[in-house]
Parts: sequence; C-alpha cells; structure tokens
Amino acid sequence: MRVTAPDATLPPAGLPGLDPALSRLIDVPGAAADAGTTRTWHVLDTGAALAARGLEPVGTIIAVHGNPTWSYLWRTLVNSSLARAEAGATAWRVVAVDQLEMGFSERSDRRRTLAQRIADLDALVGELGIRGPIVTIGHDWGGPISLGWAVENRDRLAAVVALNTAVHHPDGAPLPFALRVATARGMLAAGTTGTTAFLDTTLALADLDPAIRAAFRAPYATVARRRGIGGFVADIPATAADESTPALRRMSAGLRELDVPALLLRGPKDPVFGEGHLDDLTERLPHADVHRFEGAGHLIAEERPYADVVLDWLDEKGVATDAAAPGSAAPTAPPGSAATASPRSAAATAPTAAGHLWDALDARRDDDDTAVIDMTTARDGAPLRVSWRQLSARVDEIAAGLDAFGVRPGDRVSLLVQPGPTLTAALYACLRIGAVVVVADRGLGIRGLSRAVRGAVPDVVIGEIAGLAAARALGWPGRRISAAALPAATSRALGVEASLSDLARAGRGRTLPEPPAPDADAAVLFTSGSTGPAKGVVYTHAQLTALRDTLAAHFGVTAETGLVTGFAPFALLGPALGTRSATPDMDVSAPRTLTAAAVAAAVRASDARIVFLSPAAVANVVATASALDADDRAALARVETFLSTGAPVGIDLLRRAHELMPNAVAHTPYGMTECLLVADVTLPEIESAAGGRGVCVGRPLGTGQVRISAIDAEGRATGEPTTDAGITGEIVISAPHLKRGYFRLYLTDREARRGLADRWHRTGDVGHLDADGRLWVEGRLPHVITTAEGPVTPVGIEQDAETVEAVTRAAAVGVGPVGRQVVVAVVEAGARRPGLASPELTDAVRAATAQPLAAVLVAPTLPTDIRHNSKIDRSRLAAWAERLLAGEKPTAP
Repeated sequence: MRVTAPDATLPPAGLPGLDPALSRLIDVPGAAADAGTTRTWHVLDTGAALAARGLEPVGTIIAVHGNPTWSYLWRTLVNSSLARAEAGATAWRVVAVDQLEMGFSERSDRRRTLAQRIADLDALVGELGIRGPIVTIGHDWGGPISLGWAVENRDRLAAVVALNTAVHHPDGAPLPFALRVATARGMLAAGTTGTTAFLDTTLALADLDPAIRAAFRAPYATVARRRGIGGFVADIPATAADESTPALRRMSAGLRELDVPALLLRGPKDPVFGEGHLDDLTERLPHADVHRFEGAGHLIAEERPYADVVLDWLDEKGVATDAAAPGSAAPTAPPGSAATASPRSAAATAPTAAGHLWDALDARRDDDDTAVIDMTTARDGAPLRVSWRQLSARVDEIAAGLDAFGVRPGDRVSLLVQPGPTLTAALYACLRIGAVVVVADRGLGIRGLSRAVRGAVPDVVIGEIAGLAAARALGWPGRRISAAALPAATSRALGVEASLSDLARAGRGRTLPEPPAPDADAAVLFTSGSTGPAKGVVYTHAQLTALRDTLAAHFGVTAETGLVTGFAPFALLGPALGTRSATPDMDVSAPRTLTAAAVAAAVRASDARIVFLSPAAVANVVATASALDADDRAALARVETFLSTGAPVGIDLLRRAHELMPNAVAHTPYGMTECLLVADVTLPEIESAAGGRGVCVGRPLGTGQVRISAIDAEGRATGEPTTDAGITGEIVISAPHLKRGYFRLYLTDREARRGLADRWHRTGDVGHLDADGRLWVEGRLPHVITTAEGPVTPVGIEQDAETVEAVTRAAAVGVGPVGRQVVVAVVEAGARRPGLASPELTDAVRAATAQPLAAVLVAPTLPTDIRHNSKIDRSRLAAWAERLLAGEKPTAP
C-alpha cells in the first residue's frame, strides 16, 4: 500500500517488527495555535494489549521520534516491554507517537515550531488520559520535544531518557555540517521535501536491512507527505532570532531543575549531534547515567539493544515505586549493587584518604634538593634537574594561570605531554585547582587516542607540537595550550591561545582558589585498549591519595628512596610520594624502547632505590644487558626494590632481571587501570609457590580484598564471590584506591558491579585463590575456553607449552561453538610462515600439557596490545585459528 493522502492512516501491513494490533488512530483537540481544530494522530500503544492480558502497567513511557523517522523507531521498545510484562517483569505501557505532519499522523498546512510540538504532545497525553508516573524518551529532535514536555509537567514525571539529541545551541556557533547543508538556501526544499535526499542520507547512517529501510520510508512517499521533514529542518533554532529559540532556551534551562532519574544513551559516530551536545546535556543533568555505545551512530536505536537497557535501568532505579537508587558505604563483603559514574556528577561513596596528592610537594616547597630528573633533556652536559622549590613554585604559578585562563573545577584537561618535569608541573597544577586531568597515551595508536580524547570532550588541551597538530587535524575539542613557547605563526596554525610559560607568568603572585574536595573527580585515565576500545577510568582525589598511601606504605618509600619509572601510570607519582624521581631516556608509550643502559643511567643520576618498569620494558632491558659497563652494573646493584606490573610477568624474565639488580627484591604487583595496585608477590614467593596453575600475583595490598566468582559451563561468572581456595572464576576486588567508575559507560559500570556492593569491581580476569590466600591469574574472562568437559583457562596451558625448548611464547585459544570448543595452541617457535606446526613440534607441545589439544599452530609473532607490547590478543588469535583450521590460506594473525 502506497500512502499518498494527507489524512492520518494506519501503517501498511507487513512492516518487519511492527505488530498491527498495537497501531491506533486517535483524534486530539488542537492546542496552542491549533486550538479549535481536531488532529488525528497515529500511535503505537501497548495499553490495550496489557489490559487484554490482565496486566496493570506501573506507568507509561512516552516515546517521541525525531526527523525524519516515525514511531517505527521505537518498535523494539514496544515489543520488549510487552514481552517482558508477559514474562512477569515490570509492566510499562508504551505509547510511541507519530508527531503531526510525520509518520502516519495527519498532515496540515500548519508550521509547527518547537513550542507548538510540545503543546501538541501535551494535548495527546491529555486525550489518552495518561496521568503518571510518566517516563519520556526522545531521539534527535524528539529529544527537545519530549524533554520540553517533561520540564513543563514535573508533577507527573518519573524519569527521562534521551538518545542522540541536543538541547542547546550556543549563540554564533555554526550548525553541524550535515544540517548546514540541509538548511542552505536553495537546498532546504529540494533536499528535504522535493526529493528523498534528507531521508535517504539519514537512513544511510546505519547499516539497515532493506526491508527496515523501506519501512522507514513508507510514510514519506510523496512531496506532500514529506513537508513535515522540511518543516522540522526549517524550524531548527540556529540563531537567537529563530522562532523556536526561546522555547529551546526555556527547556534547556528547565533541565537544570529536573531531579528525576535520567539516562543518556549515545552513538558517538553521529555527524549531527556531537560529543559537545552530550557534554552540554550532562552539565544540565549532572546526575544522569550516561553510556556511549562505541561504534554506534545517529540511529542508535537501530544499532544497539537499547530497549532492554532502558527497561533494566527503570527497574534498577525503582522508577515505578519511587524507590531510591541503590548504593551504600564501603562493604566488607560483596553482595548488593552500587552507584553510577558520570564524571561530573556526585562521586560514589568511597573511603576518604587524608590530605591531597600534592601534600608532599607543599611540604618541601622550600627544599632545594632534587625532585624530578629529566633524562631526555641535558643542561651543561648533565640531565636536567628540577628542585622541590622550583617544582612547587611552577605548579602554583601554572595553577593560578589556569584559573586566570578560565579553567574551573570539573573542567577536563587533556594532557598530551611526554612524562618529565613539564607534564608533572601541568598535572599537579590541574589537580590543585580541581580540573580533571585526562590521560590517554600514544600507545593507544592514533585512532585509539583520537577516540579517547574526543570522547572525553576536554575543555582544554595541553600538548607538545605533535599532540597539538593531531588535535587540530582530527578536530579534537578544547582550547589549546602549548607545553613550550611557540613562534606566533605556529601558535596561530595550531589554534594555541597560550603556553605554559605564559600561564606561569600570568599566575605569578595570584591567589590560588580553594582546593577541591576529596570526593571531587580528579582524573580520567584510559585503559590500554587491549580487550576492546580504551575505557576512561574516573578517579577522585581521595582515591588517588589512597593509591599514594598504599604504595608508600607497602614499599617503604621515603624522601631518600628515589624512584626510576618507565611505566607511564606511575611516572608522575614521585612528587606525591615526596621522593625524587627520574624517567629513563625512552618513549614511555613504547616500552620496548627502554634499554638496560638507560635504566642504569637514570638510577645513577637519581641514586634511586626503586625501579618500576612494565613487562615489555623489562624484556628489552634484559635483552640489551650486554651493553652495560661496570659503572652501569654498579648502579643497578644499588637498587633495593624492583617492580614490574601491567601484565603477567614470567618467572624466567624476573630471574634474568634480578641478575641485573642482584641486591633488589623483585616484585610483580597485580593491578589494572581501574585499581593500579591490587596484590603483590616477590620472586622468592613465586619460586616457593611453583606448581600452581596460572601466574601467582600474591596477596592483597593494604586493606584491599579479593574474592572469586566461580564460572559456569558457558564461561560466565555466576558464582557468589568467595575466598574459598581452589575455585576458578572471575577475580572480584575492593580497595580504597579502586576507581569511582567509567567515563560515560553506564552499562560497563553496571556489569563491573553486577551482583556486588558499592566499592567492589569485577576485573574481567579469571583465577583462583590458593590455601595460603595467594591469588593466581589464569587469563581473561572472554578467553575462557568452554569445552564439552567444562571451562578451561588459557594461562596454565600456555605455561606448559612454553616449557618446550623451541617455543618462545604461546597462546591457548578455543575454536568452535560455546560449550563444545576444542583447545588450540598457537606458538612462536621461529617459524617464518604461519600454519600448522611440524609433527615434531606438535608432539612436543602436546606432551608438555595435560590438556588435550586439537591442533598446534605456529605464527611468526603473536599479536599483542600496543601499550604494553605483552598482552596477547587471544580473541584475534582464536578467529585466525578457526579460519586456518577451516582450510583458508594461512596468513599472519
């Protein structure tokens, strides 16, 4: 059926996913400028279906589409809500509207402004007799309309949800490029009404099945039926003079007074509504739960399972019963649930450490001893040394200068500077005034780094030339500050407003603002991206201070200890610990650039007693040990503590590193970006515990706690967290320095807290506790192999395979369907080409392990993550192994 008439009508039969029984037409008295008329709407309404099943809804969800879609956009929410209600879950009535002039609702000659559409929606809600509680959900320009109705009807409002939308347009700012094209003179009528160009372009933003694309096009077959599309675009409030601007401003201002639960879902690959629009929404709704679906775009409802997310969220928030959101103080055991983590919202309850991260810096502000040594910068033939007095003064000056520059508490500042005195001063200055530092290193690769920085929506970017050039080329948001003074022409080209030196001069003599509260957000640290897109991990000041205190207490750090670190997350902790620090001459984002001679030089220059390196850095240090001279070896012999963390460290590598630092106790702490220190173990302890499956990482540090959630036959962590020995499952942790949450990843946060109380975290690692309370890591949860005999973890098999003389590295992966996978070993064994291992090597690897192996494959190099150069990408290897065993031509994994 081809709909051409202007009258409201029911959709044609056969549209995929649309139950015709849920469609209805309703006559509604006209509102505002439409008063005195009657308009006919098409809606999808589950009310009658619930009544027919004897189900009483707890409330109503009003779903409002944008331009150029229609109520079909919400079919998954409609269907899921009904199916869940039938299954005994919370029953919500869903009313998904076709706005007037759109979908299968009536066409008229009326020009509908934002205020008119809000009035139209209110008239429909009144005619349907919906009283409350009401949840609104909107997408695109349905966002301002649904939120506008919400602001004006707070007495009936229970919650608000928004998908990819905007509620404010700054004066003088250009529209997004796609909308500038659509609204350009001569293009508006032709692109939106005269042709299907606007409709086609919007639908092309998602990979839609042809039948679904045709369903979206169904209401817009003729020029007359597309006038609403053009009218929507023409009504975009782009300037202060536009007719709908006052209504938009009223609505956006009113959002600041909404205190109902709010959920913001976003597809980042949206050419219309950018990260800045989401940032604006979170400022107006600071309590909102936010989730960015990485890889999704404008039509997020067609790309991600949003419906169950919304319905689960309503249950979690107790919206229907007006219950308080769950959350509690720090537990001693992990049942329950926890609060969310939006970086500018109130922090989840957490243990509060005393003081601030910069306390030691303040205490030594009159001390002329060395605080930081820059091994990459020479002055008079020696490494650059910065005293405590100089560093403290510089931090204060930059902090005051940032305040004068307009940086305020909660503003995010992206730091694109290599570790050293400049980065140290900038970081502590930001923390001192309450700015939130965003740290994402080059080890993520340019795409990963760009995704991280853009997703964090920094207010300010402080960078060196390479970082500033990338920011300019890739369109990263934020005002620009250069780490070093630049020529005027270069500054203009890069959009730089000031240098750190300029800020220091401007801040000299100025009074600093009050320091931030302990529970204020302090940092967003991005993960390595080794198990998916890098995630921003949010820390408060109290949690960073707790990390400092845990590190100092466990390793006995004093003012005279000295620290050499080639591990980026800890490269900035020296001033916090009150001890001098040096970063070796290396590219910190590429650990394999560190040499043994560079470590020795840094130790000699700093007289350090602690050396902190990543596993990949340790591997190259050991590999380059032959270049050490007598002075180098003497310097390394003075080291008392050697730490390597960031990924599991093999015992043989630790032994070889210990040979270079013979008087040091070798530690291999276990941690992750979400909790940088969880447990610790020494080389002697590892050797005494030999024989267990996996990597022994020791006992929890300080007041931290570890539990194990047992995995089921399908590799899911479903068991009640326990300290019982010998149970293999997901590692669950709690510590005062555990992160507050993830940056705009509500679902990731929810999964990390699943079944747990506040201040507990599911790590995604699998392992077990032994009878002495030591933790053993056996791999990652996504890499558990689900065989017909039960789940199998990979690390123990890999350790077995690596005992074969020819094997330098191994990975164990699963091939086949879940529950019936077979185990395949992939090894590095000097092979120049990938493929099946030789019969001799296959027999040797099979003989080394008790686990039956379906095949042994060889690869010249096993793929690893960029940052650590050591975490094997088992998921990628599993897909490669499956292709190879299926008969595809062998290629590099």
